[in-house]
Amino acid sequence: MTIKIPTIAQLKEKLSLPKPWDIVVIFILNILIAIPLFLIAHQNLIDLNWKLHLDRILLFILIVISIQLLLRLVKTIIILIVFLYLITLLYGTLIGNYGFKRVFEDYNYMVYSMSENPNPEDIIVAKLLPFPNKSKIIDAVDFTNPRVRNFALSATAKHFRDTKQTGNKRRLIQCFAVFKEIRNRWNYVNDPKGREYIAYASETLQHFSGDCDDHAILMAACIKAVGGTPRIIHTGGHLYPEMLIGNKNDLETAIYLIKEVLFIQESHHQQIYYHIDERDQIWLNLDYTAAYPGGKFMSEEILGALTFN
Repeated sequence: MTIKIPTIAQLKEKLSLPKPWDIVVIFILNILIAIPLFLIAHQNLIDLNWKLHLDRILLFILIVISIQLLLRLVKTIIILIVFLYLITLLYGTLIGNYGFKRVFEDYNYMVYSMSENPNPEDIIVAKLLPFPNKSKIIDAVDFTNPRVRNFALSATAKHFRDTKQTGNKRRLIQCFAVFKEIRNRWNYVNDPKGREYIAYASETLQHFSGDCDDHAILMAACIKAVGGTPRIIHTGGHLYPEMLIGNKNDLETAIYLIKEVLFIQESHHQQIYYHIDERDQIWLNLDYTAAYPGGKFMSEEILGALTFN
């Protein structure tokens, strides 16, 4: 009994699709491959900030055309390519890296961020001035105090607990829960006349009352207590807190969470405002005057910044 070994031509014939199905499958496969490749390119290439995001549109068109040409060259083994593509994404899904769900989420974040057109605010003063009462404020941000830590933990258990939390999203969601709880309970009260009173975060927790200094200190301490990186901004007549979001890819995730998941009503038809520092890191406004993280700044001019790494 002899075993016939198929020739290369016979293998190609078995792995090819009949017309016109080959055209349909190539087009579908092109889109399925182009989307994750585009997302990877979008996240790693410099954003040229062209009007209407034309740089990203041209990038996507270029990727689609390139993949289309490549697939037409190898259309005789298109079934094998489809099989390898599905196996790759299935592997990524099961292992927990870049799979079907991650592609879908990244695509949502990117499209939503581009459509929302968030507004970055530049730092107006090139060289920041000395921060007033710096040592007192650093001491007042007592994030290791058990009362501060326990309050921050209770906020994360009270708000957004049913929202799926993984990786960096968990830290974002938990920091946003802290923001929501403090803002819901905050009562603005002036300092004694003629005196600057700086309250420790653990002290402010007693009544959730105070001026902008006290709010900024409490927010910074609680954000720090749950693993976030806060900073306090000095504008001359106002102090307010910000939290580190990360890079522009992280901002896309934050915008989607704020506007589509966590603060839908508060941020409806509103824009997201943020600062970009000298390291291209993005900081989101958490002032008591904002109804949602990234609300409009009360005062845009930055004279000093105190970061709690």
